[in-house]
Amino acid sequence: GVNDSPALKRADIGIAMGKKGSEAAKEAAEIVLADDNFASIVAAVKEGRTVYDNIRKVIFWLLPTNTGEAMIVIVALLLGLALPITPVQILWINLITAITLGFALAFEPSDSDIMKRAPRSNQTGLISGQLILHVLTVSMLIVMAVFSIYGVAISQNLGEPLARTLALNTLVVLEIFHLLYIRNASRPGFNVSMLKGTKVVWLTITLVLMAQIIVCYVPFFQSVFGTAALSAIQLFSILILGVLFYCILEVEKHFRFKLIFKNKVSE
Repeated sequence: GVNDSPALKRADIGIAMGKKGSEAAKEAAEIVLADDNFASIVAAVKEGRTVYDNIRKVIFWLLPTNTGEAMIVIVALLLGLALPITPVQILWINLITAITLGFALAFEPSDSDIMKRAPRSNQTGLISGQLILHVLTVSMLIVMAVFSIYGVAISQNLGEPLARTLALNTLVVLEIFHLLYIRNASRPGFNVSMLKGTKVVWLTITLVLMAQIIVCYVPFFQSVFGTAALSAIQLFSILILGVLFYCILEVEKHFRFKLIFKNKVSE
């Protein structure tokens, strides 16, 4: 009714009825129930939490990978080293991965416990200390992996194009494994079922891998991006680096949740 307008205006989220509610109440409210069904509020909360989670996943995936790419260039310039990945290759990675892998996270389903969580404070921001720590950890691991595989290739006299191709594909594979990790980064523990992705996730991963095959094995794209064909052993080495990268992140997550649990117990 009209007398509810001040309370609706003062509430964090005022909710009015669309059919029986007064015009004054509907104007004062942030949300209007078109069907006057209170069950719709629960559905809206679930949808809102899912959208928030997915936005957070995209940010947690995008910032560390982009920071890692930037750090590769910065470290090379500061130390006077040759770039392990050329600017055109970095542009290719951003185009092929940001459009596909990041897009997949927008379609993540709701977590099974999403409605069992306590309400989130409206003062909580998307950028947190946890995100900054994750950015630093992932970007450092990416820089170490890319420079390591590039350095080994150069030391074995495999040539600049092949060394950069190894570095390029290592970066892409790390971003794929980072995507798989981010999907379950908020869940403590690990089991194999966590690697089971949605159809959209596996479709985007397949598209990225197909694009990398084209870039590395089609002569025209080899000349454009300065790449070379990789052997089965070299591809397997990149995969091993990806698995190791994923395991390190899972170990970090284990200790992080263990620390959070200890802090809650002490409180």
